Amino acid sequence: MNRKLYEPQFSEAEAGLDAYADFVAIVRQLRRDCPWDREQTHDSVKHLLIEEAYETVEAIDEGNWEELKKELGDVLLHVVFHSVMAEQDDRFSLQAVIEAESDKLIRRHPHVFGDTVVEGVEEVLTNWEQIKLSEGKQSVLEGVPRDLPALLRAHRIQEKAAGVGFDFPDRHEAWAKVEEEIHEFRSQVEAGAAVDQKEAEFGDLLFSLVNYARFVEVTPENALRLTNEKFMRRFQHIERQLKKNGQTFAAVDLEAMDRYWDEAKAMEVNKDLPP
Repeated sequence: MNRKLYEPQFSEAEAGLDAYADFVAIVRQLRRDCPWDREQTHDSVKHLLIEEAYETVEAIDEGNWEELKKELGDVLLHVVFHSVMAEQDDRFSLQAVIEAESDKLIRRHPHVFGDTVVEGVEEVLTNWEQIKLSEGKQSVLEGVPRDLPALLRAHRIQEKAAGVGFDFPDRHEAWAKVEEEIHEFRSQVEAGAAVDQKEAEFGDLLFSLVNYARFVEVTPENALRLTNEKFMRRFQHIERQLKKNGQTFAAVDLEAMDRYWDEAKAMEVNKDLPP
């Protein structure tokens, strides 16, 4: 990799390089001297990497920058830890990880590190997918992990297909597809279709909604996560009010619960509802 492709002003300061070297050395020593760290494998800690990624997203959602700093450190720990384990097994080194990623970033940004001229984000994304195919990918959809949350996976699949031109021409046609899928799903329900048929149609409906969301610059995974949190806040307000008044869910009707729900909505507007 030509390390001089970037401008000198973006070089890391010596203190930053020292901090990086110290961090890697600490992880390597932990692998030697800590009984727990020493016995871990890629498989035994892979779920923790997913957990740390979600905790990082949570810190971003909450705008908690001190927590974000800590969570990014935890994610970095897992990157280095997996790399050190691979080094010890003579599979690859941490340096190889960094250099491979650096090479990829340079290769996929010819408009920054080369002579390619682009007019906007759409051309950047189209070039990105074409470059990936030229690297030996068999499908544009390679690289979308099977284990991603379904809404997020649908979004990424659609983005990649759109990157090579397979897309609705505009949001209006995307919404027409949503309406078509709503009708088909409702028809299946009213016809008493089997569960697997209803699931198939509902899946099509969700997929079309994700597609429309993409056209209006909404990330479905973020949207649903925020709605989940909003529901929990309001529902927990109902629970607190029932407990405060010596009531239980069994002792009140839906109308009473709705009043507490509306109260929670009003408190959110005034920033009075606990997180």
